[in-house]
Amino acid sequence: MAEVFLGLGANVGDPVGQLRGAVRALEGFVAVERVSSLWLTEPVGLRDQPPFLNAVLRGRTALEPRMLLAAMAEVEDRMGRRRDVANGPRTIDLDLLLYDDRVADEPGLILPHPRMRERRFVLAPLAEVAHDVRPRLDGPTVAELLAALPRAEAVERTEHPEWPPR
Repeated sequence: MAEVFLGLGANVGDPVGQLRGAVRALEGFVAVERVSSLWLTEPVGLRDQPPFLNAVLRGRTALEPRMLLAAMAEVEDRMGRRRDVANGPRTIDLDLLLYDDRVADEPGLILPHPRMRERRFVLAPLAEVAHDVRPRLDGPTVAELLAALPRAEAVERTEHPEWPPR
């Protein structure tokens, strides 16, 4: 089974409920080992929208990367994800951040996730569940990437009585 790290985000409707629902749905094909805290994040790109709640899930799956991405997209679709506005509001957003130590750069599959190194809202929750993991075998750890990132993004850990999912 491959070790995977998935990014989760939501800012429409009931974000905590959406994230909890996504974790439950992901359990159908990912053995969840750990889920980070929730992180409150100002939107990136399109600013005129509610803040996001973000988290990272650490788990294991038997699915190959493309099949995992397809299963994740199906979860997003079932949860009402719309893809009509880039960086727009989302009922749920699921990203494949890391898949074992796999590196890929092909149409529809880039591993590690191409923008995670520049996003505090990804690296902060990822560091909670994988601070010593190296996204590239010869590169810095997640904790080192986070420490090197400028503090331009407003990202803060937040608590909610219904998180983490049980």
